[in-house]
Amino acid sequence: MELSVLQIFVEVMRQGSFASVARDRNIDPSSVSRTIAGLESELGTRLFQRTTRQLSPTEAGTVYFERIEPLVEEMQQAIAIATDISGQPKGKLRVTASVSFGLKCIVPLLPNFSTMYPELTVELLLKDAVVDLFAERIDVAVRLGRLADSTLIAQQLMQTRYSVCASPDYLKQWGHPQTPSDVEQHNCLLFPLAGFRTRWIFRDRDGKKSEIPVRGRTIISNAIALQQCAITGMGLALLPHWLIDEDLRASTLLNVFPDYDVTATDFSTAAWLVYPSRAYVPLKVRVFIDLLKSYTADFK
Repeated sequence: MELSVLQIFVEVMRQGSFASVARDRNIDPSSVSRTIAGLESELGTRLFQRTTRQLSPTEAGTVYFERIEPLVEEMQQAIAIATDISGQPKGKLRVTASVSFGLKCIVPLLPNFSTMYPELTVELLLKDAVVDLFAERIDVAVRLGRLADSTLIAQQLMQTRYSVCASPDYLKQWGHPQTPSDVEQHNCLLFPLAGFRTRWIFRDRDGKKSEIPVRGRTIISNAIALQQCAITGMGLALLPHWLIDEDLRASTLLNVFPDYDVTATDFSTAAWLVYPSRAYVPLKVRVFIDLLKSYTADFK
């Protein structure tokens, strides 16, 4: 029995769809269906119940998956170890991150990364929703904020720092807030995530915290779009340093409260590298992590 057949079976079980697996593999759904049908014929039992609207595993399919999944992972790991002996990353690297972080911190790395590792193919999946690493066959993810407990391996990439920022033109026209409470009198550019839309939390040098209600007429679900609106003078924005670091250096945006720490949730948020819980981290993942750490070192 070929490993590729078992891999497709495992992926169908994880994603619950022939079409999803076919889309990930860039093949026709009928090819996935034929592969599963061939496996069922070889085993002499039906692994999935199929209807026009639903695909669900049979009892035999569930039992087979529970036994075969760890074996497939072991075989994939063995292949990765053998491949890595050459010292040159090969194959396909699947990475996921939020849209803004990916565009700002990962896409700029790709030209150099591609030149350094010509035998490696990179698939970058940019989504603001949390991606299932197993179902989507992700090698490494970058996740922002607090991590939920899971069986995944995680290491901190960098601490996330925020600033309330505005363009020089905005501050010239509407005045420079002198204290955090002055923010209530300004138009704020808001992110529609719990906490970010209603209040910002300030902490002074003595550690005293204050929650300031915020209001605004522009609400956008993408940090880069908020950054661009702030640059054009539309209002105050709470943005992470990894996004606005260059703007602050160039003074296209100004840090309105340099003497305060500020956040919308808590002061211990971070960017995390997350990858499936495996005993062996492939070379292709290690070299990507090293390059990303080097690139983001200035944002710490």
